[in-house]
Amino acid sequence: MAKKIFVAATGQNCGKTTISISLMHQARRKYQRVGFVKPFGPKVLLYDDFMVDMDALLMAKAFGLEEDIALMSPVALYRDFTKDYLAGKLDDLSLTDCILAAVRELEQKYDFLIIEGAGHGGVGAVIGLSNAKVAKLIGAPVMIVSESGIGKVIDAVHLNLALYEREGADVRGIIVNKMMPSKKEVTSKYLKRAFEPQIKVIDGFNYSPVLANPTLSHISKLFDLPLHGDLNQKSRIIHNIQLGAASSQRVVDGLLDSTLMIVTSSRDELIVTLSSLYHIPAYKERIAGLVISGHAPVSEVTQQILHDSHIPYIRVEETTAEVFTALSDDVAKITYEDQEKLNWIMANAEKDVDFSAIDALL
Repeated sequence: MAKKIFVAATGQNCGKTTISISLMHQARRKYQRVGFVKPFGPKVLLYDDFMVDMDALLMAKAFGLEEDIALMSPVALYRDFTKDYLAGKLDDLSLTDCILAAVRELEQKYDFLIIEGAGHGGVGAVIGLSNAKVAKLIGAPVMIVSESGIGKVIDAVHLNLALYEREGADVRGIIVNKMMPSKKEVTSKYLKRAFEPQIKVIDGFNYSPVLANPTLSHISKLFDLPLHGDLNQKSRIIHNIQLGAASSQRVVDGLLDSTLMIVTSSRDELIVTLSSLYHIPAYKERIAGLVISGHAPVSEVTQQILHDSHIPYIRVEETTAEVFTALSDDVAKITYEDQEKLNWIMANAEKDVDFSAIDALL
């Protein structure tokens, strides 16, 4: 039987998937066979005729586990799944049996099994399977991932602990993620005072804009529109988003590292200038791509220059203000296409995340 770990979280966007990738990468150095399962997933897509959770697909593609993809995502919560469940349309489907069967089969196949939850401890209660209940069901020790801080972390962890304890799940540790290096020592000291020795506190990754920021591919999916230009740049990470509202010269002078520039379709001179500069290596480092917004068509000559430059761009009909708001409100999730982010996680995993300490708790 495999050694298991249930990777939980205090809420969304704590870096739970980042931790799972780190655990997978490091566990493969110690264990011969390492598997992954997302018992239920609310963000699904179609892959090889299967509806699967996007995090399960990420792990399958990143670590060569595609043959197990159906087992890795036993319950995929399609868009109206909860409505159908509450309406009694899925009464003949035992979600518990689906999850148990998948986990038991993976346990037989692997030496170490990473089980990733979905959001906070109560997520899934609407279908009778909260994260806390699933952790108890499959008998996996729980590690709760939280964002950094002191008071808010203690509050959030205790709120989740109440549910895990009610369900009888075994919470053994907290992984504190997105730590600010300047506050790491103090934060760790007070969190250990609050939770240890009952629950072990382990440092996660330091905060990194590499992980927090979106890629061009992610922006394309956000707007559900194609990325044009050099598609080899789709995994490029965007570190800055700027509005092309000033004169062309001022926009160019103000370019920051790996900038996604939002420019209206009528700004021919700015589109031409940025397209021309994209050929120069120093400017290519600063210009990640363009989002060209607005209803007015791009002029024929400008469109030809844009096309010939191979600068990555997305053409949207929304206004500049709507585009900027959508980008500002977005939180980038890691996908299997984000190779630069995956490489960063694996390169920094051993330095930032103490796998030996986690493994010793299981």
